[in-house]
Amino acid sequence: MPKSIEYYLSKGCDRAAAEYFASGRKGITAVTPNDDFTLTIVFDNGEKRRYDVKPLFTKNSVFNKISSLEDFNRVYIDKTHCIAWDIDPTVDSEVVWSNKLDLCPDSCYIDSVPI
Repeated sequence: MPKSIEYYLSKGCDRAAAEYFASGRKGITAVTPNDDFTLTIVFDNGEKRRYDVKPLFTKNSVFNKISSLEDFNRVYIDKTHCIAWDIDPTVDSEVVWSNKLDLCPDSCYIDSVPI
């Protein structure tokens, strides 16, 4: 049984997260990279949303490893249904866990905008 917005607010979530969790978590079914370092994400409820990755490119951020369009465009959905990039595409991230950057579906939904 889903919990209420008030429940999630009482647990420390901000309003956007509380509303998201109260409405039910969403899974990612498709992701497409865009030339402006945004992602078009399709969720399992049929919603299509735009997620801006540029704010993750800060000084000393691990996400700077995908700050070229060539690297950014190698985005995929991993086996845990997260959006992911392999830092080195020649290395199997299932074997070398530190080779992968990923974003969870929850934050992708909360921090994206409908399109």
